Amino acid sequence: ARDPRWGRIVEGAGSDPYFGSAMATAQVRGFQGEDLSDGDTMLAATKHFGAYGAALGGRDYGSADISERTLHEIYLPPFYAALKAGSGSYMTAFNDIAGVPTTGNEAMIDGILRERWGFDGMIVSDWNAVAELLNHGVVASRADAGAMALRAGVDMDMTSGVFGGELKDAIEADASLEADLDLAVGRILTTKERLGLFDNPMAYHSTAREAADILTDASRAEARRIAARSMVLMKNEDAALPIEADSGDVLVIGTLAKDKLTQLGSWRARGDIADVISIYDGLVGGAPDGVSVRYVEGGPVSAVDAEAISAAADAAASADQVILVVGEDFDLSGEARSRSSIELPAGQAALAEAVLAAGTPVTTLLVKGRPLAIPELAEGSQALLNTWMLGVEAGPAVADIVYGRMSPAGRLPVDFPRATGQSPIVYSELPSGRPANADLSVDSNRFIDLPITPLFPFGHGLGYTEFEYGAAVASAETVAADEVFSVSVEVTNAGDRDGEEVVQLYMRDPLASVARPKLELRGFKRVAIPAGERRRLTFAVSPAQAAIYQEDGRWMVEAGDLDFHVGASSSDLRSKVTVRVQNAQETTAPAAALETKVTAQ
Repeated sequence: ARDPRWGRIVEGAGSDPYFGSAMATAQVRGFQGEDLSDGDTMLAATKHFGAYGAALGGRDYGSADISERTLHEIYLPPFYAALKAGSGSYMTAFNDIAGVPTTGNEAMIDGILRERWGFDGMIVSDWNAVAELLNHGVVASRADAGAMALRAGVDMDMTSGVFGGELKDAIEADASLEADLDLAVGRILTTKERLGLFDNPMAYHSTAREAADILTDASRAEARRIAARSMVLMKNEDAALPIEADSGDVLVIGTLAKDKLTQLGSWRARGDIADVISIYDGLVGGAPDGVSVRYVEGGPVSAVDAEAISAAADAAASADQVILVVGEDFDLSGEARSRSSIELPAGQAALAEAVLAAGTPVTTLLVKGRPLAIPELAEGSQALLNTWMLGVEAGPAVADIVYGRMSPAGRLPVDFPRATGQSPIVYSELPSGRPANADLSVDSNRFIDLPITPLFPFGHGLGYTEFEYGAAVASAETVAADEVFSVSVEVTNAGDRDGEEVVQLYMRDPLASVARPKLELRGFKRVAIPAGERRRLTFAVSPAQAAIYQEDGRWMVEAGDLDFHVGASSSDLRSKVTVRVQNAQETTAPAAALETKVTAQ
């Protein structure tokens, strides 16, 4: 998903097809384990198959008006990666692509997913999507909708009741649908067999195990660790963070600091706010000696409460330092939560303006599910920590970062725009015949009222130490199209704190048969490096990861140079090496779905 106006960007892995593929692989393996019949696993449903994240204007359920190349090079690779990881089911998307609703798109479901990729699992529609084929205007009746979805390859109808109701009429009118019905039933039964449900139908329904295994101390410790690892330190002027012992009075401002429901996210399901430790409670409970924490609300998220904001500003003026907690609550992200403006909601914007004007040093914690356009907040805050929505251990995890028990090392999976109108902005865009130029006297691919860069770039994130990069080295200057080679780099922790760095590998094809992206992520590794030590990271790369989609469904590696950049973000590239591919060769897999193995020594 590349448009932060789309509310469901909170549910995915950001804007990059390679990173999306890596996340899809990890999620499928995490859910399904080694044996689906094991009671510790669950069936992965990879969704929403198509290009749901490409909705026009970021409006949920809208059309995806994209080219065939964009579909195959940007939006489908994570679905392919999920298949290779063993995803047991897929869900079709609500949207249409070029006028063909995905739930009835036989070329995509039976053609690409089943025939070309070899998927043999179950496919389910999204909620009511079979019946909603009527709204798309491609069928005349519910029976026709069922026939279209079944023929396309949908096996299970989620909630619309068409398969259970009108599908019989459709089959009686067209006997050829019986074969599709048999296939659908067979795939559903096979999925249940793979889950072991015929042998042990209650494997997933042990109330005793639920009471014993959910929210254990070990589980909460892991939730805390993961939450801390996910935060992104976006700015840290004059080492404002971490807040250390004997730092005096800390004033926490913002209703989101105590909002437990928002920490459960937009799809909280059975999540219970009684299980959540709020940011404020975590900051109080985890405060080091010599740090006292107090709280002022500052008014609601979306509405402006002038009296509450004035009280917060007055309190800020007399505090030693302020932790301002602002952003979006849970109900501003998620399904059907598209926003025409991704600036701070009104109440949060007014609160931030007043607090920043008070003159006290401010560390801002961002709580939200999407990139926000926050240039004034970024400028006025000494430190800016992006916390997202962190789950039941939100408070302790925030305290671990804010008080320096852990060094932040999360990185942004999407560019942050400077204003809503700059959306979508993507580091990997094509270069254009008139590339963006900072000089306004040059006619170029830019807005005249904004800088040409995002507010914060893809891959950005800071820590509490500094890392130095050596020169990138390739294992060969020239390689064959089917040859695996390596790009390696030494990274040194040059600071006085232990820390973690996310070393990132980007690729650029400078001369090809069609215009190629300015940069493409092709590898990353989060590595812990103690103060004063160094690690050598080696990325195993294949020219197939530069393959270009062809109109007839093939992928082609072209002969020529490939530039590889290593750095700390898409805009902080430290070294470069060029490798020449000596011959062309056809491949079969989406380039961005191919994993780069990374080792650290």
